[in-house]
Amino acid sequence: MIGCEELAVNGGPKAKTTPNIPMYPGGLEMGEEEKTQLLEVIDRKYLFRYYGPAEFPSKVSEFEKRFAARMGAKHCLAVTNCTSALINALVAVGVGPGDEVIVNGYTFFASCAAIVAAKAVPVICEIDDSMTMDPEDFKKKITEHTKAIIAVHMRGTPCDMDRITAIAEEHNLKLIEDCAQACGGSYKGRPLGTFGDVGCFSFQYHKIITAGEGGACITNDPVIYDRLMGYHDAAACWRPDRFGEERYRGELFCGVNYRMSELTGAVMLAQLGKLDSLLDSMRANRKRIKEGIRGVSGITFRRLNDEAGDTAVCLMFMLNDRDKIGPFTEALQAEGIDAAGVFNKGIPDWHIYSHWKHVLDRATPTPEGCPYTCPHYKGDAPERYSPDMCPNTLELLSRTVHLDIPAQMTAEDCDMIASGIRKVAAALL
Repeated sequence: MIGCEELAVNGGPKAKTTPNIPMYPGGLEMGEEEKTQLLEVIDRKYLFRYYGPAEFPSKVSEFEKRFAARMGAKHCLAVTNCTSALINALVAVGVGPGDEVIVNGYTFFASCAAIVAAKAVPVICEIDDSMTMDPEDFKKKITEHTKAIIAVHMRGTPCDMDRITAIAEEHNLKLIEDCAQACGGSYKGRPLGTFGDVGCFSFQYHKIITAGEGGACITNDPVIYDRLMGYHDAAACWRPDRFGEERYRGELFCGVNYRMSELTGAVMLAQLGKLDSLLDSMRANRKRIKEGIRGVSGITFRRLNDEAGDTAVCLMFMLNDRDKIGPFTEALQAEGIDAAGVFNKGIPDWHIYSHWKHVLDRATPTPEGCPYTCPHYKGDAPERYSPDMCPNTLELLSRTVHLDIPAQMTAEDCDMIASGIRKVAAALL
């Protein structure tokens, strides 16, 4: 019986004998398609979309059209990364001084930093057992100063978009979706990124499809699209008449430079063609592992708001006691399984709000302390910042085990992982 096997951590044989595969789904699929696209850019000597040779089409523009179509949106704007996409989105929907923006307490720090960069004040809310935004706590955190919400589809799975969109609409809030880890995911058949005013995506190397860096915004609102373009390109190269008068009030304002390069756009064109096959592989791998450990006593799977729409970049499950996480994950690693706990109070991790020292201490680049001390801001959210302000989030994450699900894993890899989890659970749970 598996339960009688000696754990590898105690000198027994490993359950998984194949090498672990790094979690670079699209990055590991780089090949001839990317080379072909890049060489076209170099051969054409067309490196910048706005001033390139007139006889050639822009790779970035082509990617925007294809990405919008794949994601079911009317408009797409390619940018430098997802952080710039989030800042761009916040500015485009009108967030600014005096505003509060609500965001999950479990997400990469950039989701929160973007709010500060847009001159607004972050309000951190709890997650639930889906590891995404808790709609009930989101509703509790709304004040008269709340302007927008960033709903993060954390670790590739959709938030409860029925409840979140209903609450946002009830309170007239702008809704931005952070799809950095969930490119190609959906909720009840509808692509993630199309529920809110703007959907934001990342193409950084750890993401599902990648150019090393890069990002995108999608929207169905033509005015928001104009504002996205205006802010991402301070020189207004995107306008029909770059030096013309405003076509409508509020069209022109100072912006920044978040433009995607033609080289990045070329790689993304090739990677976009691989998105669906990567999703299929990760979903098949996760299903195989999950079925292999279903019913194991002491393990509770992360709740999925829509299992079919989950991108399956990982498998997350909870134990009933946080004190078991360390021995459990140590034993899994000894078995050759690349697993880890999610939250340890003593180990800094920028994906968990209690380690966001920049926000908790209200640190700013200049001594004035804006946006927290901005005279336009009349709220008191920063006074409630503390490492334990979202206790449910910390409690859930402290009991959670996380495994990446690379698309390149084989069925044998999946079966050995499931076998190793059963073996460790039989001994320790």
